[in-house]
Amino acid sequence: VLLVESGGGSVQPGGSLTLSCVASGFAFGSYWMYWLRQAPGKELEWVAVINSAGMSTWYADSAEGRFTVSRDNAKNTVYLQMNALKPEDPGVYYCASARGPVPPSSTADAYEAMGQGTQVTVAS
Repeated sequence: VLLVESGGGSVQPGGSLTLSCVASGFAFGSYWMYWLRQAPGKELEWVAVINSAGMSTWYADSAEGRFTVSRDNAKNTVYLQMNALKPEDPGVYYCASARGPVPPSSTADAYEAMGQGTQVTVAS
């Protein structure tokens, strides 16, 4: 099982980034996919989730209205479009997989797999 994130970088406040996560080694289309974030000195935070078919999505309050999670099951890829980035959005963003819903307060071991992360920086 392998999850590889990409697309992180440094942007100014108000800017946009699109993160990608390519999956391999498992039946991607059967798994819910999550985007998580860990800021320096803080715990892992749930950001967004999309169900296996891509028909339902959920967002943390901090991401609602600004971030969009989507997936392409034919490409084994999940995306996180981040708009209107704020100074409180930086951190290492991870994608993770699970067979179904995972409570937002869960730690990393609640997920079946997690990628190595991609760094997002928001600075003037």
